[in-house]
Amino acid sequence: MYICKVCGYDKLEYPQYDSKGYPTYIICSCCGFESGFHDGCEEISIEEFRIEWIEEGSNWFSTHDPKPVNWDWKKQIKRVNN
Repeated sequence: MYICKVCGYDKLEYPQYDSKGYPTYIICSCCGFESGFHDGCEEISIEEFRIEWIEEGSNWFSTHDPKPVNWDWKKQIKRVNN
């Protein structure tokens, strides 16, 4: 499993970027960040997306992947390497 660079969610099936730095377009179930879309087409940096996500209430994004039991975004975000 891989860690989201935005929110620290540690259950991504693929890395958000490949070994050459190209986006894999995976969407984080937790924050909804899609590598290559938000930071490419939308021109929003990872840091900007993180700030927006937190300011909007740091809500669970996915309607298909259930939010983990005892999920705590404040603990999770400590996994992010700024």
